[in-house]
Amino acid sequence: MINVKPNYLKQLSKVLLVLICCHSAVSAAEWSKTELLYQQGKLLAPSFAGGGKHATTVITLQHASGWTYGDNFFFVDHLNDDNSDGFDDSEFYGEIYLHLSATKIFDIKIPVDLVKDVGMVLGVNASADANVIKYLPGIRISWDLPGFAFLNSDITAYIDNSDGIQVGKANAPSEDNSFMIDVSFGYPFSIGEYDFSIEGHMEYINERENEFGETVHSWFLAQPQLRLDLGKALGNKKETVFAGIKWQYWQNKLGDKTADESVIMALLVWRL
Repeated sequence: MINVKPNYLKQLSKVLLVLICCHSAVSAAEWSKTELLYQQGKLLAPSFAGGGKHATTVITLQHASGWTYGDNFFFVDHLNDDNSDGFDDSEFYGEIYLHLSATKIFDIKIPVDLVKDVGMVLGVNASADANVIKYLPGIRISWDLPGFAFLNSDITAYIDNSDGIQVGKANAPSEDNSFMIDVSFGYPFSIGEYDFSIEGHMEYINERENEFGETVHSWFLAQPQLRLDLGKALGNKKETVFAGIKWQYWQNKLGDKTADESVIMALLVWRL
């Protein structure tokens, strides 16, 4: 196993830098979208963090771009709640995914109806405060369904490379390896003169055990957003400001069988 230093946020930044440099060396971005999201709602703390619902602000920076051989996506969350319990107290969490497209690399067309593309995906998930890092290598199927701006399904391994519990550190326990199934989507639509979209993702991560032999239960997380193009509604032709709601449904949150979360969060989005 690779020896990973505990400052995972810096490590994630290095991964981002390497991918951006590789991307730039091959080709300029074919398309690019960067957004800053503000989300507010009462999130549930798992039982191991004391339980209860607490008003939480989540600030997210996310970026997606396409290049010659595929596309990239990453986000970094900053979470801060109104309860000083060591959980979601000014915490950073980030994920990055590099996708290599078969249709771009080999200049082919997938000979299957409703399938737009098949490719390899490599993901990295990192939590700064809990000192957790996961690697997610796998495959992606991009679907070609009417009305969808994009619809992707990822099937990946979920490989733990965390240091686990250490004296004097607030690390989360290390875990056995598992697998993940994730579906991401974007569906734009209009009602009269107003433009909306439904977008987000759903993930399933299978059950595993932590270093103490305790069961980390499989979880299902869905985070769909309903957005209104507020800028266009107010007469600005540029799509720069969006408002709406985000529904976060998390069964067995963070592997806790007693923690099922369902919360509606206020959402504001600035496209940079």
